[in-house]
Amino acid sequence: MSRPEISAPPEVFYSDVESKKYTSSSRIQHIQAAMTLRALDVLALPPHQHILDIGCGSGLSGEILSQEGGHIWVGMDISPAMLAVALDRDVEGDLLLADMGNGVPFRAGTFDAVISISAIQWLCNADSSNADPKKRLARFFDSLYAAVRRGGKVACQFYPRDDRQTESILRAAKTAGFSGGLVVDDEESKKNKKYYLILTAGNVNSNDINLHGVKIDKSATTRPKRDKKEESRKEYILRKKELMRKRGKLVALDSQFTGRKRKPRF
Repeated sequence: MSRPEISAPPEVFYSDVESKKYTSSSRIQHIQAAMTLRALDVLALPPHQHILDIGCGSGLSGEILSQEGGHIWVGMDISPAMLAVALDRDVEGDLLLADMGNGVPFRAGTFDAVISISAIQWLCNADSSNADPKKRLARFFDSLYAAVRRGGKVACQFYPRDDRQTESILRAAKTAGFSGGLVVDDEESKKNKKYYLILTAGNVNSNDINLHGVKIDKSATTRPKRDKKEESRKEYILRKKELMRKRGKLVALDSQFTGRKRKPRF
C-alpha cells in the first residue's frame, strides 16, 4: 500500500469520498484515539488547556481533547472536505482551513500546547515545482514556536518515510528554538512502530512531561550537548546572535570587536 502523501497533495487525496470513508472507519477511529491519548499522556497537561490540533482532519483527535481534560481546542487542516465532515459531526473545537507549510497563523503565545496526529510528514514532500520541503518545515516550526507560550509543550505523531525525513524535521525544530526529542513506541515492530516528536518552547521542568517507561531515541534530540571548551566566547556570541536573527529579533551587526572583553576604565 502506497503512502498517502506520495499519492497526491492532502487537499486532493482527502476528497469528499475519502474523507467520509476515513472518518467512518472504526479501525481509523481506534488508531487516532489511541495515538491522541498517547500524546496527551506524554504531555501530562492540566485540565482546560488551550490546544492547537494541527492536521485535525474530521476532528477525531479533537474529540479526545474535549473528552480528556475538557481542553479548548482549535483545529487547522488543509483539506476542505475533511473540515466539512468535522462540521457535519458538530465537533466542539473551532476550525481553520490553512496549509501548515505556510506557517501557523496565530498570534504569539496563543496556545498552551499543540498536538498533531499523522500530519507533519506531509511537509517533507514537494507537491509542486515551487514547494521546497526545507522552507516549508522552517516556516512551520518557526511560526509554531511563536504561537506557543513560553513553557508550552508540543507532541507530533508522524510517519517518516526514512531517516532523512526524521533528521530534517528534527533539524527544523531545533533551528526554530525548540528543545526535546523523539519518542519511539513499539520500536521492534515494523507494523506498529510509532514516532512522537516531543518538544518544549522554553524551559520546562522534566517532571512536567510524563516519560515514565518511555523509549527515547538518544540520537535524535533537538538540543545536543555542546563541549563548551571547544567554543570560544566570540563563537558563542555569534551563534546566539544568529539564532536571534532566525527568530526575527533585531540584532546588532557583527564587527571585529564582537566577543572581545572590554577593558575596565579607572
